[in-house]
Amino acid sequence: MVSVKKITAQDTYPLRIEVLRKNIDLPHEFEGDLDDSTIHVGVYDENQIVCIGTFMENGIDDLKGKQYQLRGMASSPEARGKGYGKLLLSFATNELEKLNVDFLWCNAREVAVKFYEKNEFLTIGERFINKAGPHYKMYKPIKK
Repeated sequence: MVSVKKITAQDTYPLRIEVLRKNIDLPHEFEGDLDDSTIHVGVYDENQIVCIGTFMENGIDDLKGKQYQLRGMASSPEARGKGYGKLLLSFATNELEKLNVDFLWCNAREVAVKFYEKNEFLTIGERFINKAGPHYKMYKPIKK
């Protein structure tokens, strides 16, 4: 059985380490992880966490209004392509709507751009590269 729910920052760390920080010299703990406004979401298949995402209050100049940033979204390798990421974003979008958030944005890895586009994200600006590789800044309007 698949379920989606809020989780703790610590619950995200194993997948962050396995998927996002493997062989990359970046911390798996994010500044803001423990802020009261931060939301961590997990997708479970049976009792196994298979997909995670962290949503934190943070803004960029390109967007106006209340903003949240998606950070640390990851699916376990065996869980990819099963719709768990879409479930996670749908759950989080509902939570952000309750908070009257205008936009959700992220720094999307180049390999994930098509996934975000399928989930109604748009690209802002040019490709950029950081320690984790090539990225694009992407956003999604939340308020209907």
